[in-house]
Amino acid sequence: MRIRASRNPNEVIEAETTLGERIADHVARFGGSWNFIISFAIVLVVYSGINIVLGKSAWDPYPFILLNLFLSMLAAIQAPVIMMSQNRQDTKDRLRGELDFEVNRRAESEIQGLASKLNQLDDKISDVVDLLRQRS
Repeated sequence: MRIRASRNPNEVIEAETTLGERIADHVARFGGSWNFIISFAIVLVVYSGINIVLGKSAWDPYPFILLNLFLSMLAAIQAPVIMMSQNRQDTKDRLRGELDFEVNRRAESEIQGLASKLNQLDDKISDVVDLLRQRS
C-alpha cells in the first residue's frame, strides 16, 4: 500500500497514454482555446469575404454550401475526439481519487499510531508523576 499511495498520478497517467489519446487531448485542448476560436473566426470572415467580393465567379457563392460541408465535417470529426478527451479526463480524475484515498488511508493509519503512542506516553508520565507524589 505504501508504494501505491506514493505514486504520482500524472506519471501513471502519462505512462498509460496511447498515441491516439495524446492526439485527442491536443485536439481538444486546441479546439477549446481562444487561439482556435479567433483563428477560426478569421478564416470564416476571410473565406466569406473573398466569396462575396468575387460574386458569381466565386468557387463557393453566397449560401456557402462548400463552407457548410467543411464545417459539418469538422464538427463530425471534432466531436468524437473531444468526447475521447473527456473520457480520458474522467479516467484521470478517477485515478487521482483512488490515489488520494490510499494516501488518506495511510495518513489516518499513521495518525492512529501516533495517537496510540501519545496515549502510552501520557500513561507513563502519569505513572512517573504518581511515583514522585508517593516519594514526596
